[in-house]
Amino acid sequence: MSNLENWSPDKVQAALKAGEIVLIDVRTPQEYMMEHIDGALLMPMAFFDPKALPTQDGKRIVLHCGSGMRSSKVAARAMEAGVTPLAHMEGGMGAWKQAGLPYRGTDMSTGAPEMLNAT
Repeated sequence: MSNLENWSPDKVQAALKAGEIVLIDVRTPQEYMMEHIDGALLMPMAFFDPKALPTQDGKRIVLHCGSGMRSSKVAARAMEAGVTPLAHMEGGMGAWKQAGLPYRGTDMSTGAPEMLNAT
């Protein structure tokens, strides 16, 4: 997987803010519902189809999951199907949260979505 780029959460956030990437979350719908990065599209690993990915005309595709394991596996499948270049976020959602970056989570007392780590 020599063409797979490993991006840090900070790099992903900067590129997402600048509109330079399409961020694709490969976790389950339940995980996405509980917490996700605003702007990330959901394409669960179980239903992942490389042919359904958007084109990379002007925007790089960056994959992410909870820890980086699933996005690495999905990236391998996409690259085998000829999708290059491709990036994934190192450490996944866990690293994003550890870096203190904003995400939409669920308020367990109300079930409502709320922004967390927002500055």
